[in-house]
Parts: sequence; structure tokens; C-alpha cells
Amino acid sequence: MQNEKVKDRDIQLVIGNLLRYGVWTALGVAALGGLIYLFNHERETIHYGTFIEKDIDILTLSKQTLIGVAHGRGDDVILLGILLLFLTPILRIIFSLVAFLLEKDYLYVGITLLVIAIICFSIFFGFAH
Repeated sequence: MQNEKVKDRDIQLVIGNLLRYGVWTALGVAALGGLIYLFNHERETIHYGTFIEKDIDILTLSKQTLIGVAHGRGDDVILLGILLLFLTPILRIIFSLVAFLLEKDYLYVGITLLVIAIICFSIFFGFAH
């Protein structure tokens, strides 16, 4: 019984660190992108009175973001930080799925798979055409 409590505690510690370091990493990447953007666009004036929404799917957005990061564009580095922030709780759910599989807790495996399916459905089909 003692081994299970240590195992659960270890899992909770890893999940806590995953969330903590994921948020800090996302914050650091977004801050770096902000600095890059400010240094490259310090003299520009932009009117932010209107919002223009880019209506593209997540895979296209991710691809364009990675290409922009490779070219050193600050706004894409900021967007990468935001994507990392969104990815952090998803990684937590995936890690929980693995932990439930290791514990052979199949009820929670099923619930976690349902949550992952809902997230995937909303990510891939939640945008308008």
C-alpha cells in the first residue's frame, strides 16, 4: 500500500512540474518574441482600432508559426509561446492517460480518452470556413 501512495505522489509531482515549467517556458518564449518584435518594429505605427481575424485551421497556423520562428519574426515567436501555453494542459492530460494506464485504472483511462477526443474534435473542427 505504501508503494501506491509514493507512486501517486510521484505522478502528482511530475504533473505539477509539467504544468509549472510548461507555463514558465511559454511565458519565456512569448517574452522573447515580444522583445524581438519590439526591436524589429520600434518605429512602426499601427492602428489597432479594428481586429482582423485569420480564419485558418490549427495545422496551417502551426506550420506558418514554425516557419516564421525559423525566420526570426517576433510575432510568430509570441504565437509559439501562446501555442505552448495551450499545449501545456494537453500534455498534462496525455501524461495522466499514461499514468492511468500504468495503474490499470481503466475507468479513468476511458474518461481521459473521452476528454482527449473532445479536445481533438474542437481543435480540428471548431473553426469556421
